[in-house]
Amino acid sequence: MGYQATLISSFVANMVQAVVNTFVPLLFVSFQQEYGLTLGQISICITINFMVQLTVDLLATQYAERIGWRRCMVAAHVCAALGLLLLTVLPDILPPLVGLAVCVTIYAVGGGLMEVLISPIVEACPTRHKAAAMGLLHSFYCWGCAGAIVLSTLFFVLFGRESWRMLACLWAVLPLVNGVVFSKVPLGTLPHEEHGSGPFALLKQPILWLFLVLMLCAGASEQSISQWASTFAESALGVSKTVGDLAGPLSFALLMGTARVFYAQFTKKRNPVVLLKIGSALCVLGYGMTVFAPWPWLALIGCGICGLGVGCLWPGTCSLVCARIPAGGTALFAWLALAGDLGCSLGPTVAGLVSAQAGNQLSVGIFAASIFPLLLLLCLLIFGRMLQNKREKI
Repeated sequence: MGYQATLISSFVANMVQAVVNTFVPLLFVSFQQEYGLTLGQISICITINFMVQLTVDLLATQYAERIGWRRCMVAAHVCAALGLLLLTVLPDILPPLVGLAVCVTIYAVGGGLMEVLISPIVEACPTRHKAAAMGLLHSFYCWGCAGAIVLSTLFFVLFGRESWRMLACLWAVLPLVNGVVFSKVPLGTLPHEEHGSGPFALLKQPILWLFLVLMLCAGASEQSISQWASTFAESALGVSKTVGDLAGPLSFALLMGTARVFYAQFTKKRNPVVLLKIGSALCVLGYGMTVFAPWPWLALIGCGICGLGVGCLWPGTCSLVCARIPAGGTALFAWLALAGDLGCSLGPTVAGLVSAQAGNQLSVGIFAASIFPLLLLLCLLIFGRMLQNKREKI
């Protein structure tokens, strides 16, 4: 197998992570009805997912290179598959919340490892346009989200929502197959890796902290909508599950993927900072439409605009920080993943807990989470001012 196979398996690995992160939120209403869970309890599962990923990110700064990329990626795929399979039995054997928490913990370990390692693996492949490859890589996360939503919705229409356990087993096949492929493909190395700074020495660079805040806000802005879009459409907007899933999280995923493909083409010729500013402004607009729209269809359009806005933020931040800290190695990607996963945990958790305090009104929780895209836009303006002070062209 050549490096083209490495790129393809990396893209599929991002799809695996997307399936895990997207499929379970589609079941939140089912969990409420079948297990009697509240939005606050479901928020705990979301928090566990991304906090475990965050912990894995932190450990990966120290141990990922010692263990080896290949072993870590194969283990990540096994954890993703195992978590989905156990989801079908553990909530019925253990107390539902405990069973769900165990399953979430297992597949979150896989998600954390993938989050840290996929980007440096693609960066180490001998490709001409690194930023474009990074944009395409992250676009496959979006296609994975879209595929999970469409295929899951079709399955529920054909076999009923109560058959979700069978679907979880079917989705587990994807990480199992790709894990086998990852055990065979060639893996490159980052040329500066052996001589780069230690993982904690990187934190002494002030510019990295700004990028970490950007990653945190990007993750929070993305997942605050993504994790709750299906439940929001069904419970708050009053549309059917099929319509809600297709018009809410699906439009979000498709437009986010489109933005990342556009970013991949855009960065071949131009500086991405302007595009990042536009994306963050669109994200603020989308949040406002989702919360304050007087009609359900307009709120669902707002979800899609959020996807369009956040699409370029994660790969764009990765590309910018790699250009300015070229000797970071795998540890640099681990810190970025850690900050992003912290945001992925913080955003939907804030939305869920505020909603629970407001009498399960998700619109109130999503409004509270709009602080993250606002902070994101502020950080990008600060970054632009820093570049101006250094007389760099934006």
